[in-house]
Amino acid sequence: MLAAGPLLAAGRSDVTEGNPQSPVRVIIYGDLQCSDCAKLRTLLDEKILPRYGSRVAFVHRDFPLGKHEWARQAAMAGRWVYEQDHDAGIAFRREIMAEQNSVTAQNLKAWLSEFAARNRLDPRGIVGAVSDPRLAALVDQDLATGAARSVTRLPAVFVGGQTLVETILEDDLVRALDDALK
Repeated sequence: MLAAGPLLAAGRSDVTEGNPQSPVRVIIYGDLQCSDCAKLRTLLDEKILPRYGSRVAFVHRDFPLGKHEWARQAAMAGRWVYEQDHDAGIAFRREIMAEQNSVTAQNLKAWLSEFAARNRLDPRGIVGAVSDPRLAALVDQDLATGAARSVTRLPAVFVGGQTLVETILEDDLVRALDDALK
C-alpha cells in the first residue's frame, strides 16, 4: 500500500503514501517531534490507511517547529531515507514519532545510525543528511508552502476544501475523506 511520492510540483518530490495516482490528496503538515503529530500518525496507521490507502494519496510535508530541538534534522534525515527507499522513508516517520520521548538532540545521530543499520541503509549517509543543504531546501520549501496556507499549529491536514488542525479526530477525518471521495 505504500508507494513512491510523485512529483507534485516542478522540482519537488513529496513523501507520499497510499495511492499516488489518486486525484484525492490529503496534505499533512507535521513535525516529527510533535506529540499531536505522533497521535495522527497512529490514527493513520491503525484506522485511516487501511480504509482509504488504496483510494487516497497522503502527502507529508515537513513543518519543524523552532521550539523542537531535533525536528528539522530529523525531517532532513527522513527525506534522505525516503529517497533511498520509499517504504523505509515511511517506516522512518512511523518509528521516530513512536520514539519521540527517547530521542534527544544529543542522541539523534546515534538513533539515525541505528535506524540505517536496521534498514540496510548507509549510516554515514543518514547522519550526513542532517547537514545537507539540498535536503534543508526541501524542508524550507515545505515550511514556505505551509506558511502560505497559514499553518501555525500542527498537525495541519488539508482534505479538499476542509482543514483539520491540532487534535485530529477520526470521525472528522473520515467525514472529510468521504466528502472528498464523492
